Amino acid sequence: MRDYYEILGVDRSAGAEDIKKAYRKLAMQYHPDRNPGNAEAETRFKEAAEAYEVLSNPEKRQRYDRFGHAGVRGNGGQGGQPGFQDINDIFSAFSDIFGSSGSIFDEVFGSQQRARRGPRGGRPGSDLRIKLPLTLEEIAEGVEKKIKVRKYTPCGECAGKGVENEKEGFAPCTMCQGSGEVRQVTRSVFGQFVNVQPCPTCRGEGRILKSRCAACAGEGRVKGEETIAINVPAGVLEGHYLTLRGAGNAGIRGGEAGDLRVEIEELAHEHFRRDGLDVYYDLHLSFPDAALGTEVEVPTLKGRAKVQIDPGVQSGKVLRMRERGLPDLESTRRGDQMVRIQVWTPRTLTDEETALLERLRGSVSFKPDPGARDDKRSFFSRVRDVFS
Repeated sequence: MRDYYEILGVDRSAGAEDIKKAYRKLAMQYHPDRNPGNAEAETRFKEAAEAYEVLSNPEKRQRYDRFGHAGVRGNGGQGGQPGFQDINDIFSAFSDIFGSSGSIFDEVFGSQQRARRGPRGGRPGSDLRIKLPLTLEEIAEGVEKKIKVRKYTPCGECAGKGVENEKEGFAPCTMCQGSGEVRQVTRSVFGQFVNVQPCPTCRGEGRILKSRCAACAGEGRVKGEETIAINVPAGVLEGHYLTLRGAGNAGIRGGEAGDLRVEIEELAHEHFRRDGLDVYYDLHLSFPDAALGTEVEVPTLKGRAKVQIDPGVQSGKVLRMRERGLPDLESTRRGDQMVRIQVWTPRTLTDEETALLERLRGSVSFKPDPGARDDKRSFFSRVRDVFS
């Protein structure tokens, strides 16, 4: 599934107005009236609408920035997308974009040219993505991890400007007159179209570099390494990611730094298997311990704890240790630890042990009687709580 920011072609730091403008541009480009019978254009049109539906909503955008598509899952479509079935659904949902009559051209053709923007300065840096391996113990309690990230950092010699003398190092771009944009006007039977693109001469900066910093060759950044602290909340899931604003690659000549996206990776555990918020542990008991009962010590996510085993416990029985599992990220609920009994059958026996078992083989007590097991209760009713 494509990233919503990538679909709209905006940075993760883009404001609400920039997101709206990007969506308007795509909606006009892929509008069905301009692309009759083009299924791909219709798909792109709907895709842009789905991205805008999430990014234009501050609450949904915050969840998406933090957890990705999983954070907005359940809003009506797959992966959290609104799932528009008809083009008219999009028009009615975003009437503030398309105009009251439902046609995107009502606003576009009658609108005035946008105000010319001034010099933009440098170009933004790119985003970085890394994976952060976590143990179940770290996921259960939350953790702060410090990691070293190789990336572009601001040049120390020119303070990230790319020039030795900022006042004399730049000149306004003569192609775009410092605006960073070039406009192309075309006319058709539908009216006048204005196509705005970044200036190819200055690449959208609005200025031309005159004297380069020798240390960074005029880029204002150098390859380096930075130690970054990442605060991971308790209860994250595999595939969740955290977004650290401005922790990505430094921008060119003072441009805004990109973001660092940290994807959570859950490490396999020595003892436990995760099932949602619950964790499962297989407890292997000897036959005498299972028959006579015993007290054993088992590992938990917070250390070790004692569990009382009743006499006659059967293999497959599950004991519940309440709230010894993983926390729910969005509530105060916590899962349980399930201890599953596995009665161990010895593979080799001494002569004395063999003789002893031969004497017990014919005993009525050792005759299997599955029908009487736990008073014929179902598997789920046989899960017994051992901790309140």
